[in-house]
Amino acid sequence: MLTSLQLDLFKCFRALRLPLQHFTLLTGLNASGKSTVIQTLTLLHQTAIDTNWGSSLLLDGSILSLGTLGDVVDKVNGRRQFSIGLSGVDFGCTWTFESSSADRQDISVPLSRLVLTEGPREVFRAEHNPASLLPPHPSMARAAVASLLEGLTYICAERTGPRETYPLYDLPRHRTVGPQGDRAPGKLYWHEDYEVPEHLRCKREPAPTLYKQTQAWLADFFPGVSFEVQRVPRANLVTLGIRTSPDTDHHRPQHVGFGITHVLPILVACLHARRGDIILVENPEVHLHPMGQAKIGLFLSMIASAGIQVIVETHSDHVLNGVRRAVRTSLLPPENVAIHFFQPRSAAEAQGEAQVISPSMDREGNIDHWPQGFFDQFEKDMNYFAGFGP
Repeated sequence: MLTSLQLDLFKCFRALRLPLQHFTLLTGLNASGKSTVIQTLTLLHQTAIDTNWGSSLLLDGSILSLGTLGDVVDKVNGRRQFSIGLSGVDFGCTWTFESSSADRQDISVPLSRLVLTEGPREVFRAEHNPASLLPPHPSMARAAVASLLEGLTYICAERTGPRETYPLYDLPRHRTVGPQGDRAPGKLYWHEDYEVPEHLRCKREPAPTLYKQTQAWLADFFPGVSFEVQRVPRANLVTLGIRTSPDTDHHRPQHVGFGITHVLPILVACLHARRGDIILVENPEVHLHPMGQAKIGLFLSMIASAGIQVIVETHSDHVLNGVRRAVRTSLLPPENVAIHFFQPRSAAEAQGEAQVISPSMDREGNIDHWPQGFFDQFEKDMNYFAGFGP
């Protein structure tokens, strides 16, 4: 598990030291740095997958496209260099990337320095343009970094909606559901008999397979809903049929709205994950009714309780309340939850506050500190109607 992320001169952060937990919730104002945390981990994953741990950080790849060095280096203090660091319980790794290009138009930024530690002991250091983002010599720390980042799943906010067909690739390319979730039906096709761990199974479904358990959990979000995945003859495609009642036939997804197809990849990714994997989800609440938003908070908390690290970016107080309910019912200990509220850097500095404020939660699900702008809009609106505010 990752325990912290460190950023220096990367995007909107001059220096960020962010604790991570089994379940980490990122929230805050728009353009305040939440997505940067998700993107940082995804860039490392992308570099590992696309270049087999090459010697440069790939900014424009198969999963994420962030432009050039000029787009990602800190606009105030950065020049042509930034650093990314990850820590776990007993390892740490810091990468420094630096370009010699004056125009900062690199779409992959060369690695200039690499430091790897195991506990307090440094096990590898390369100061001059290392040949790879991973050290050449085997070690526990090297294996931990490789395993965590290669097995990462990223699901973005802009997920694929209802489609006539979905892609069916060869089996290795369905290792994840894809950043837009469009590979979820294909993953169900290839992995339908995968046995979901017992503690992640929906209690209403005795069959342990990924296909059946996804069906059961989807029906928990959308009562009466079921699906079928079928391969298109003589084509590398599958269709996704959805019905909203046992009394109807399966419809094209276009006839049942966006909520179902936006939740499906999250369910598939989580139920197929293994202990130690990392799942990043942007805005899991998209196209969900408030009840469904609270349920997705509960569901992701259950996933985190199973030893799968979950990092969520959300603007939904219902998702937060789902997590609070999970803590109050002892599904997830409060010490395994990290909440981070992000503020725009200029506003935080003007007020003499930290750019990231991290409230704590107790065993009853109570939160000790509610900064200005932290899920307080409902209360502000009610004060308006009560005549207490503008």
